[in-house]
Amino acid sequence: MASPRTKLFLIALIPVGILAGLWLVAAATPSQEPGAAIEVSGPLPDISEPVLTEERLVSDLPSSGVTPDYYAGHVLVVNFWASWCGPCRKEQPHLETLSKEYHDDGVRFIGVNFRDDPAAAREYLREFDVTYPSVQDRDGKIAHRFGVPYLPATVLAGPDGQLRYRLLGAQEEPELRGFIEEILSEPAPPS
Repeated sequence: MASPRTKLFLIALIPVGILAGLWLVAAATPSQEPGAAIEVSGPLPDISEPVLTEERLVSDLPSSGVTPDYYAGHVLVVNFWASWCGPCRKEQPHLETLSKEYHDDGVRFIGVNFRDDPAAAREYLREFDVTYPSVQDRDGKIAHRFGVPYLPATVLAGPDGQLRYRLLGAQEEPELRGFIEEILSEPAPPS
């Protein structure tokens, strides 16, 4: 039979063991913190939706709206946003700047407006003078297909149609530029 002192020692080890186990689980779990960049893989989920605004902002966008023909073979940046999201407002000017800068380099941007009032979403697009297309995700199905846990989130895919990164939280221009440049520098996919 163990002495009372040994029993006390063993009981004291229980919280230490629990904390160590929790630390191991946390260390093995991908970060979901704002600003986190998570490498992802798999095929790019299809986006086939009418655009949120009536104006034709992008000259090479089909009149039917966003379809895979618009972004196939291009680096794709998909940003999930809402008019009520403060961090979305913070990052929007960076997204617009980069979309204009990289459009001729084969990079396409698509906004996905998440569970938002359509009138408020259109006002947001006018307020920030967004020139790339945005679609509406009223029921969250697009966000679910992309594995987006909260807003804002940005998902990047290569011209081969494969996912590369899921960026969580508002992105600063230099960091987002780095991810775009990295994907642009990859060898071209075989035709």
